[in-house]
Amino acid sequence: MISRYKPSPGSTMSLAFCGNENNSMAYNVDAGVLNNGCFLDALNVVPHVFLLFITFPILFIGWGSQSSKVHIHHSTWLHFPGHNLRWLLTFILLFILVCEIAEGIVSDGFSQSHHLHLYMPAGLAFMAGITSIIYYHNIETSNFPKLLLALLIYWVLAFIMKTIKFAKYTEHGIGPRQLRYCITGLLVLLYGLLLAVEINVILGRRYMCFANPTEVKPPEDLQDLGVRFLQPFVNLLSKATYWWMNTFITSAHRRPIDLKVIGKLPIAMRALTNYIKLRQAFEDQKRPQDTAPLGPKWIWQALRKAFGRPLILSITFRFLADLLGFAGPLCISGIVHHISKDNRTIQPPMRLLGIYFISSKEFLENAYVLAVLLFLALLLQRTFLQASYYVAIETGINLRGAIQTKIYNKIMRLCTSNMSLGELTVAQICNLVAIDTNQLMWFFFLCPNLWAMPVQIIVGVILLYYLLGISALIGATVIAVLAPVQYFVATKLSQAQKSALEYSSVRLKKTNELLRGIKLLKLYAWENIFCDSVEETRGKELTSLQAFAFYTSISIFMNAAIPIAAVLTTFVVHVHISEDADLSPAVAFASLSLFHILVTPLFLLSSVVRSTVKALVSVQKLSEFFSSEEIGDEQEPRAVLTSGSSNHNQNRYQAVPLKVVNRKRAPRDDWNNYSSAGDHEGDGPSQDMDHDICIKLTSGYFTWTDGPPTLSNVDIKIPFGKLTMIVGQVGCGKSSLLLAALGEMQRVSGSVTWNSLPSLECERDESPTERDAAGDGDVRKRGPVAYASQKPWLLNATVVENITFEMPMIKPRYKAVIEACSLQADIDILPQGDQTEIGERGIILSGGQKQRISVARALYQQTNVVFLDDPFSALDIHLSDHLMQDGILKFLREEKRTVVLVTHKLQYLPHADWIIAMKDGTIQTEGTLKDIQNTEAELFEQWKTLMHREDREFEKETVAASVTDLERNNLRRAMYSREAVRTEDDDEDGTPGWTCAMAPAGAAFTLDRAEESVESEDDDNLSQAMRQRATIPWRSCGTYLSSAGVLLLALLLLSQLLKHSLMVAIDYWLAHWTSHVITAKIEATNRNCTIVQGCGFSHSWYLSVFSVLCCLGIILCLATSVAVEWTGVKVAKELHHNLLNKIIVAPMRLFETTPLGSILNRFSTDTNTIDQHIPSTLECLSRSTLLCVSALGVISYVTPVFLFALLPLAVTCYFIQKYFRVASRDLQQLEDSTQLPLLSHFSETVEGLPTIRALRYEPRFRHRLLQFTDANNIASLFLTAANRWLEVRMEYIGACVVLVAAVASITNSLYNHLSTGLVGLGLTYALMVSNYMNWMVRNLADMEVQLGSVKRINGLLKTEPENYEGLLTVSQVPDGWPRQGEIKIQNLSVRYDTTLKPVLKNVNAHISPGQKVGICGRTGSGKSSFSLAFFRMVDMFEGRIVIDDIDIAKLPLQTLRSRLSIILQDPILFSGTIRFNLDPEMKATDEMLWEALDIAQLKPVVKSLPGGLDAIVTEGGENFSQGQRQLFCLARAFVRKSSILIMDEATASIDMATESILQKVVMTAFADRTVVTIAHRVHTILNADLVIVMKRGIILEYDKPQVLLDTEDSVFASFVRADK
Repeated sequence: MISRYKPSPGSTMSLAFCGNENNSMAYNVDAGVLNNGCFLDALNVVPHVFLLFITFPILFIGWGSQSSKVHIHHSTWLHFPGHNLRWLLTFILLFILVCEIAEGIVSDGFSQSHHLHLYMPAGLAFMAGITSIIYYHNIETSNFPKLLLALLIYWVLAFIMKTIKFAKYTEHGIGPRQLRYCITGLLVLLYGLLLAVEINVILGRRYMCFANPTEVKPPEDLQDLGVRFLQPFVNLLSKATYWWMNTFITSAHRRPIDLKVIGKLPIAMRALTNYIKLRQAFEDQKRPQDTAPLGPKWIWQALRKAFGRPLILSITFRFLADLLGFAGPLCISGIVHHISKDNRTIQPPMRLLGIYFISSKEFLENAYVLAVLLFLALLLQRTFLQASYYVAIETGINLRGAIQTKIYNKIMRLCTSNMSLGELTVAQICNLVAIDTNQLMWFFFLCPNLWAMPVQIIVGVILLYYLLGISALIGATVIAVLAPVQYFVATKLSQAQKSALEYSSVRLKKTNELLRGIKLLKLYAWENIFCDSVEETRGKELTSLQAFAFYTSISIFMNAAIPIAAVLTTFVVHVHISEDADLSPAVAFASLSLFHILVTPLFLLSSVVRSTVKALVSVQKLSEFFSSEEIGDEQEPRAVLTSGSSNHNQNRYQAVPLKVVNRKRAPRDDWNNYSSAGDHEGDGPSQDMDHDICIKLTSGYFTWTDGPPTLSNVDIKIPFGKLTMIVGQVGCGKSSLLLAALGEMQRVSGSVTWNSLPSLECERDESPTERDAAGDGDVRKRGPVAYASQKPWLLNATVVENITFEMPMIKPRYKAVIEACSLQADIDILPQGDQTEIGERGIILSGGQKQRISVARALYQQTNVVFLDDPFSALDIHLSDHLMQDGILKFLREEKRTVVLVTHKLQYLPHADWIIAMKDGTIQTEGTLKDIQNTEAELFEQWKTLMHREDREFEKETVAASVTDLERNNLRRAMYSREAVRTEDDDEDGTPGWTCAMAPAGAAFTLDRAEESVESEDDDNLSQAMRQRATIPWRSCGTYLSSAGVLLLALLLLSQLLKHSLMVAIDYWLAHWTSHVITAKIEATNRNCTIVQGCGFSHSWYLSVFSVLCCLGIILCLATSVAVEWTGVKVAKELHHNLLNKIIVAPMRLFETTPLGSILNRFSTDTNTIDQHIPSTLECLSRSTLLCVSALGVISYVTPVFLFALLPLAVTCYFIQKYFRVASRDLQQLEDSTQLPLLSHFSETVEGLPTIRALRYEPRFRHRLLQFTDANNIASLFLTAANRWLEVRMEYIGACVVLVAAVASITNSLYNHLSTGLVGLGLTYALMVSNYMNWMVRNLADMEVQLGSVKRINGLLKTEPENYEGLLTVSQVPDGWPRQGEIKIQNLSVRYDTTLKPVLKNVNAHISPGQKVGICGRTGSGKSSFSLAFFRMVDMFEGRIVIDDIDIAKLPLQTLRSRLSIILQDPILFSGTIRFNLDPEMKATDEMLWEALDIAQLKPVVKSLPGGLDAIVTEGGENFSQGQRQLFCLARAFVRKSSILIMDEATASIDMATESILQKVVMTAFADRTVVTIAHRVHTILNADLVIVMKRGIILEYDKPQVLLDTEDSVFASFVRADK
């Protein structure tokens, strides 16, 4: 016990500065005042009192009044020179002052009266130290350095006083053996250093003693109010505790966090800055050798050079934290050891100068001192640890941004041929961006562990050996032996995960095809075939998931069981080795804590090794990607690196080039200014070229692959300012010719020459050009070309942005373009007009709309040259005519632009100024129409017959009836209707942030817009949403757990509770056992016998109970881990099965109102979360919660006083986690939602490379990339900072728990004789609390985000299915129905949804068996709805359709749909074989398939493919041209030999020659069947038996075509005239 000199009964304990003993030497000043110890201490009070008196009025009056008037904005945050050093020295000063106070109190304990002078000056000094730093901080933020004078005087005074005291101590022979001497010496040093720092500020800022003070501006970032991420700029304390995050995190409760709230990135963290750093590192390596040492090593060195320094800082922090971590066990050992000493007195300390001195050994033998030191060590350790994490993650994020920018710049220069050949797919590139850059980021994050682990392990083992001797090594060996097993399990785990991933991507591909083709699958009644195929893959995936679950449970089990096993073996061996083993509580609990510390690095080992391996693989992939073939030269920012010379501010962010992004100019110039010098040379017309020729290809051979050239012997010229048309059959190389001219194809030989005119307006300075494909030919630089590709390429942005495409908005021009492309009517339908977001790949638009927007973009761009690749393919006759007349002949001609048009529409040839005819990759002929008529008469005749007209300019008759605007009942009208928004809203738990998760990628950025509309609609709605955001989705948790079944749930709960009770029992038994050892020892000493032999104390009984408990504990660990994972697999299986089966029977309406991406997300991200993440989070959450509860329970049991302290701590904890959860969830969603546009920007760029490069828009796209990357990175940084914010606070609360528990149990033990074993037990548990609390809150936040997946899936599960049952059973439907194919439509009205207007109104028609019926009408007249009604795809709320005397409403849906055939407007092919595409049910024979292919003109094509019918079709049929795909769809309908065939605008994308053949074939092959054709081109139905003309959902005309043609004013006749 801590003994004191007991005062004599006569003296009273009273306070006096120098104490009031009678014989007090304290007041003795005979030897001079300065030789009196008490006076020396009194002298030291002076400086502190001075500072407190001077600064308090300034702080209270000055800043009190100022803060009310002047808002101190963060732009005034200037750091004075030596800022960080000052904070560090102040912290050290405060720590030493705490030691001085403690030392004073302890030595005062030996005297009879209280000597205030031993600790009061130190207390004042502590207050003064805190005041000095607060005062300094306020002066710094208000930038008023003159007031620092007060501090200067204070440091001088303090330094002088301490020096006098130190000198006197030395004079009196007091040396380093006395603790107070050491403390005084250190203080002299510190005050001296602080004085030096203060003088340095004067020299730096020259605010006194100099004539002109230096003017200093804050860092450039902070002059910009948009920067809200303040970590780099705040002071050291705020940096360490993330204090600046407080307002940010609490405000998240009031309004959701979005991109506006988090502001911009500081310059030093922007992707551009880091990219320049990285590129510099790459270039530095290139210099010595000419050949670049490409390869992984090259990348690693560049990364080390660019990002190595912060990593070293992180590793240093980590070392410090790990070493401080060992303070815990040592202090526990010390405290328990000192408490368990029997009452014996310590030697009285020395008295010198009239006061007591104690040595450091005596000081450290005081249990209370140890408790305080433990508290401080914990605070420091946690701070360093979090700082290490933060620095590592920040570096990782910066690195990710740099690498992503580098990948993007590489993409911009990739050869298109790599892409089309499938050497590099969009998916691979997206993986590089999404997965590999993240792997590298994670590697950097885990990197400090690589260095810190060995140190931790070595120190831990040494300490254990010191405590337990040889037996410790055996325990450590157990851990070491099991570590490789852990590694083995971890590799197995990653293998299982990998195979699950492979199956999962196959399943997703299938699901994606199923969803994209859902309309076709429903129409053909094939949904179950595809569903089974997905289920089959899911089965394989589940097998992998079971393996994954098994290994995860083993891993969890080992994490829990290894420490138990290690402790068990150690103690067993320890007791057996020596009979007289020292197993005191001090030893037992210290070693228990050490084992806990030791186990951590070994767990991490497996994940660190795995992460390292993955990073190596990723770098390998990156190096392969960086070395793939390129087109042009690298053209990237050549930034002028200027260091901020005016800033004497030693901020580490000052070293970056501040001029990288200059906000005063439009940001897009940035990339342009860096373009290489040679770029702006004039493109003067070449000498050898006629002035009226724009492009000339001479004897060109071009290829996509290394095989035979795709285009051979190409000699063409394209005249300036004229309209050139390129015609030819499907697949003869028309599109390739355009790409060859643009330099996208590989040139084998020949040359491409561009002749430049001064361009329209100011295009030249808009986009810097670069050299085109370098090669043997004479390539002249070309200007930008507006290119509209055959497959329309759209951005994930608004309609307006897609058309203006980064060009300034010129209203009249925009209007003219919209008019020319007849887009106004379509825009009116869209919910937000031209501000509507069109999702990825234009998901909400029809083919024709996409095509017209793509053409509108080409028209709007102000370039000399326009390339249009088959712009009419998806348009009906009116739209194409309008586009041709207004767009091409009027708009483009007026601007004298050179137009190259690829088309199948031969009727436009007379408008061409120059025609190029192609055949099989060569030029058949070129010239004007007249030339060709004279030279190639045969070809001309062929064209003429196809054009259905004599050779004379036809008089164009325009049709008056304007396109019926709002009646276009595009299914898409509802796409974004308010109600669709609503359903999504409920789906996403009512958060105004729903757009993030639901809408297709880019929509995340329309969050603000959506939010405003939600807010304006209803404010209560928002407050309700806010309330919802603060609560945990318990209902989803219930859904999740209930999917597992009652039995598993019971097992789960029981095993968890039992396991944790046992864990406590083990430790409690250890405490009981070791306490008995001590009592036995004391008895033995009293009775003079050895413990074991003499006094009959035996370890064996305790040991056997201990062993049994441990073994049971290990078994239960296994049970719990298996139960959790088993539950996870079962739930995953249930939920996916239910979801898939619900989706395929959902009505079409669901797919039209919900973006496809959103449904697909349920199958991808959400299912993945449920499969792999929720089980482990659930396990972690339950484990950490129970551990936390049991720890607090044990501490309260040991020292009930602790319960009083627990209440305030618990309240604090509650509020911290409450605020954190909301902010964390918002930030996580923000991080995900900013990642989507980033990834989709990558995939968009890859898909639209030819368009972007043709327009020379690379710089603008790079600029957009930088915006997206920065948005994603700032969300990640804030998320990291928020996690650190939480952890620091939780760790500090944990440290308080330790302090309270330690002080309470020491007091309890000293005065109430609490057994020492229990003190050790309580402290060991207290040490662990902060970890458990951290995990608990983090897992709670994760769980909340992850349960969102369950909630969303649950939302989809509530969809109403289509009614598949009919009044008739399948057996009641006659076989072979419908035989005749007679159709009666009686008073039919149809609508898409009960909430919408009807699209067909009271339609009556009768179609006789075998009739060929043509239906025509304007876009949106209800033609397609008419065809869908036959399949009951729409709501038939009145009337009926009778086919062969059976009302189709009575039939089961499957039966009805499987007996009819339809060919849709959009050709849909599935990946698989050709055979599978024609006949997924596998019913047809090969002969039937070949016959169908023959009818569809595809037999020769398929014959030539390897494998014939078993040739592979890639996803979406990409390996066939658009026309060929349409032909396959025809063949598919022919295979089905049903007596009714419906063709919905099926020949839209086929050239006329093929189309006329098809028409004939359909008439012959289907001579005896009913064919209903919905026509784009009216001439295709001139031979029909019956024509129906529709308008606004009613039938206008219904007669034979001839009759209608003879009627003068019939609408049909006007259509036909327009089609001529």
